[in-house]
Amino acid sequence: MDRGSDKVSPRRDDELKHETEGLVRAGRTTHAEEWKDPEPVGEDQPDADLVPDGTLHGGTPEGMSGDDVEGRAEIATFIGKDAYPLVREQIIDLVIDGHAPDRVIALVRELPAGREFHNINEVWTALGGHVEAERF
Repeated sequence: MDRGSDKVSPRRDDELKHETEGLVRAGRTTHAEEWKDPEPVGEDQPDADLVPDGTLHGGTPEGMSGDDVEGRAEIATFIGKDAYPLVREQIIDLVIDGHAPDRVIALVRELPAGREFHNINEVWTALGGHVEAERF
């Protein structure tokens, strides 16, 4: 059976998966032995930050803010990508059936009636959000 990778064996793949499972599920270290934990940042070193003073580039597509990215992604989570084309009522039903938070349900209820949406970008722009300025 071809696994698509020849760097390690299937058995080693399973071992690696088992080793990282606790970290992935818990979102924190799960090692009982302290020596296995990564070293903390040194006193003379800066703290790690996802966007220190906004100096990193490429975190959000050009033409979108972080709120646009998060809002569009949250709505897309409950709509899915295989359901299009959809009208407003179908989108509302999907987010309610998906047990979306009240803020998402309230937001999609603001969509214009009688319009067909072909993708999440059309839904997001109809709600007043911004999408990528240019897609490659």
